[in-house]
Amino acid sequence: MKTYFYFLILCFFALTANAQIDSKNKSTSIPAVESKKDSADAKSLLPSKPIENNAINGMSVPKSNTSLSFPKKEFSMFGEKFGNPGELYEDRFNKKSKDLKTEMGLGAKGSTTDQYFGDFKTKSKFVRVIYRDFGLQDGDYIRVLVNDEILEYRVLLTNATKGFRLDLKEGFNKIDFLALNEGYSMPNTAEFHVIDDKGNIIAGNQWNLSTGVKATIIVVKE
Repeated sequence: MKTYFYFLILCFFALTANAQIDSKNKSTSIPAVESKKDSADAKSLLPSKPIENNAINGMSVPKSNTSLSFPKKEFSMFGEKFGNPGELYEDRFNKKSKDLKTEMGLGAKGSTTDQYFGDFKTKSKFVRVIYRDFGLQDGDYIRVLVNDEILEYRVLLTNATKGFRLDLKEGFNKIDFLALNEGYSMPNTAEFHVIDDKGNIIAGNQWNLSTGVKATIIVVKE
C-alpha cells in the first residue's frame, strides 16, 4: 500500500514539472507598433540628397557646393582698394607730405600768373617794406622794382627779415617783387609787410611764385 502511494506522488510531481515547461515554451510575443509621429520625425532628419564624394588618390573628398554666393566687392575700412598694405601706407605718406608742403609753401607748383595784392592808402611820408622766406630757406632770389625801376637787382631770401625804406611820392607807388628762381624746393616763397612811419602795418601778404612771375602791391599817398 505504501509503495502504491509513493508511486502516485512521484507521478504527480512529474506531471506538474512537464506542465510548467510547456507553459514557458508556448508564451505569446506582442509585436511592437511603430509610432507614426516617430516615423515622420525620423524621415525629416534624413538628408534630402546624399552627398556625393569624389575619390582622389584613394581618399574620399566631399563634393564642393557651387551654389554658395560670395560678396563681389571686398569690404575696406579705408574706402580705397590697394594691391597690398604697402601701397596704402605709401599713399597716406604721400598725402601727408603733400599737405605739409602745401602748408609751408614747399614743393607745390607756384603761381604762373602775376599776383596783385591790392592798393593801400596812407598819409605817411615814407614806408618800410620788409620781406623774408617764410618756408624753407632754399636759395630763392627776387628782384625788387618801384614804379617799374629796379631798386634791388638780386636779393637772396632768407628766414631773417630784409627790407628797404621807400620815400613816398604823391599818388601811386607801385612795388613789384619778381621771382628770379624757385630755389631747390619750389616754388619761390616769401611774405612781406608794409609799415608806415608810425610803425603801423598797413599791408601784408605771402606769395608762392614760379620763375619770372611778379607779386605787386600799390601804396597810395594821400
